[in-house]
Amino acid sequence: MHLRFKTSDVVHLVLLMVSLGATSYVAYQVVGFLGIGVLGLIIGVIALTVELERGGPIGDYYNATSLYAQHVAAVERMSAAEKAERRAEIESAALPLLVAKIVSAGLIVVGFGLFLVFQLGS
Repeated sequence: MHLRFKTSDVVHLVLLMVSLGATSYVAYQVVGFLGIGVLGLIIGVIALTVELERGGPIGDYYNATSLYAQHVAAVERMSAAEKAERRAEIESAALPLLVAKIVSAGLIVVGFGLFLVFQLGS
């Protein structure tokens, strides 16, 4: 797995920081530091869900066994080029998911930490 920054990644990172700052500000104004922590939890849950489900079947959990069996059969029927394309697609999501998990962890630590210090401490 190769993690490389390109120019478009830097532009997306700047846009992420601006939108994250605005969203965090709104969450702070509405709920306080607890809102920032909850925002971090939401981002973290979404990032982990995407990471766990990447490359696998996505659907309802009631028919999960048959869906998984169909997925495994489809993967076995793939040619080498299709398998390489699938691996490349999965690896292309590695950097954005890493950034999302780091941002999530930061928001959780800052939000809940400052909530404990300032709002529960006084």
